[in-house]
Amino acid sequence: MERHIQMFLKRLSYVSITIGTITFILLLLKTPDTCVAPDSPPKPHLRFPKSSCDSSPRELLPLHKKNKRLWSTKTWQNKVQSFSNFFRACYQMGLLHNDSKVLCVSAGAGHEVMALNQLGVADVTGIELLDSPPLVSRADPHNLPFFDDVFDLGFSAHFAKALFPNRFVSEMERTVRAGGVCVVVVDECGDEEVREIVDLFTNSSFLGALNVTLTGLRMTRIIMKVQHLP
Repeated sequence: MERHIQMFLKRLSYVSITIGTITFILLLLKTPDTCVAPDSPPKPHLRFPKSSCDSSPRELLPLHKKNKRLWSTKTWQNKVQSFSNFFRACYQMGLLHNDSKVLCVSAGAGHEVMALNQLGVADVTGIELLDSPPLVSRADPHNLPFFDDVFDLGFSAHFAKALFPNRFVSEMERTVRAGGVCVVVVDECGDEEVREIVDLFTNSSFLGALNVTLTGLRMTRIIMKVQHLP
């Protein structure tokens, strides 16, 4: 009796193993129906998706279409408008003109570059560690690829992110002509913090600091006039 039971259990285990193996193979070979578009080609042309969201290759948009989509968003337009208002104040102070050559250091995606272009400044150069064509080119803010005395105005809204503030400032001063200005914007700060930043500009004189609102944030604008002191 016990022998018959053992044989039955052994056969049952063989059957279970066989069914489990077949089921596992079918699961590997079957492409989930939820991931396959109705017009997809039949197998074996389909590759097995890596995830439930990986049913088809994503559309690769040309650069101009990507930019058009980005630049049409409300967030982008609001930031550009904020920079436009900021630079209008520079016009009113006589620091900026349509024929000015402007350098935007650490320009991010290029909101300030677009704002200046829309205001009528044609010669604007934006640089960042990662480029965002056509507004921003790739360059190291600590080692600018420009000759001395090239620009009339140097601007940065991301000075606080500089890895080496002294080098960052010295490169701005080097590339801005004598009589031109460097304008940096930092998180809103007091007189002591302003003085620490001003002291980094060894070849410039302090023109003034003012608390402003930029892209919805409370910031402090610091303006330095480049003199190229010996």
